[in-house]
Amino acid sequence: MLVIVVENVPPRLRGRLAVWLIEIRAGVYVGDLSAKVREMIWSQVEQGLEEGNAVMVWSTNTESGFDFMTLGKNRRLPVELDGLKLVSFFPPEDADSTPSPSGSGPG
Repeated sequence: MLVIVVENVPPRLRGRLAVWLIEIRAGVYVGDLSAKVREMIWSQVEQGLEEGNAVMVWSTNTESGFDFMTLGKNRRLPVELDGLKLVSFFPPEDADSTPSPSGSGPG
């Protein structure tokens, strides 16, 4: 199983993904392809991403049963901890406020 989710990408990339995968919802593509084809599709995503972002998730023989890769600017950052890939979140970017020393926000 392979899932690719894209946001804010050019229509030509969405069309390219629709050639190999089924778009089950806007920007969400699903299929069952070999590792070689998956790598080829991901290289197409890398080349056509522009200002958007993407995540690719696939089934594999790991503790969690899947693996994933991300591209583009996103608040989520993949991190590996004790052999498991997890997701860390960056704080939201808000130019109007500066976090207080306690980290709980302004005020």
